[in-house]
Amino acid sequence: MKRLRPLLFFVAMLLVVGLACSVFSGPKDTPTPPPPTDEPIIIDEPTPLPDPTEAPVTEEPLPTEVIPTEPPVPQSQQFFTEEFDNPLSSDWSTYIVYDETESDTDKVKVEADDGNLVWDFDSKYVYYYLFYGAYEYEDVQLEVRADNRGKNNNSVSLICRYDPDTGWYEFNIANNGLYDILYAEVLDSGKTRWNPIANGGSNDINAGLEVNEYLIKCQGDELTLEVNGADVISIHDKKYGLRKGQVGVSVSSFNVLPVLIEMDWIKISEP
Repeated sequence: MKRLRPLLFFVAMLLVVGLACSVFSGPKDTPTPPPPTDEPIIIDEPTPLPDPTEAPVTEEPLPTEVIPTEPPVPQSQQFFTEEFDNPLSSDWSTYIVYDETESDTDKVKVEADDGNLVWDFDSKYVYYYLFYGAYEYEDVQLEVRADNRGKNNNSVSLICRYDPDTGWYEFNIANNGLYDILYAEVLDSGKTRWNPIANGGSNDINAGLEVNEYLIKCQGDELTLEVNGADVISIHDKKYGLRKGQVGVSVSSFNVLPVLIEMDWIKISEP
């Protein structure tokens, strides 16, 4: 029995040492509980998955705005230079005087072509007018550059103060070097009568297959004609007294054909 005492003593010592270690090492770390609160705790509910048998709903796309590709229609202008890069606009109107027995208007063609206004006549005694109807003018200056490509027997006319019910002032310049200024009077019958105001000749007019630049001014009662930069005539009209109206140009054929005039440009400006 004496031999068991040392063993029991050793076991007892192990138990004492184990208890002492557990006391001094302290408890293990534990999470601190949140402070108490009166607010309710909200838990997000899970989003339900779509029913696999139903197609997902998608929003309809908004319609796309269609942008027009055509260029805008140009606005009418009061003062400008027409260079005939495009067909004549609807602002221009025509008026034709002809001989019912000798004229054939089907053989007359006036159109913008390759940067020129081409007057191509294969008919006698045709007086073809173009009037710019977008504006009426009191005082105005009108210029044109005309190239004669046909026979030397025709005239180019510049018009101011055109009124379809009353008449207009007309400046005629012929390729033979003569000119005249007229009052074209619209009669009650609808026909036109030309009343002379002034006439003459000028060495500044280039005859034959040549280019001429013509300019007229209608300012107050004063009517002025210039040819190729030179003053030809300036006269006061005290008789007819037209005050305002449209501007225009004209080409006339007589008894020699063909008539072919190409106008590079027409310019409307303030005098």
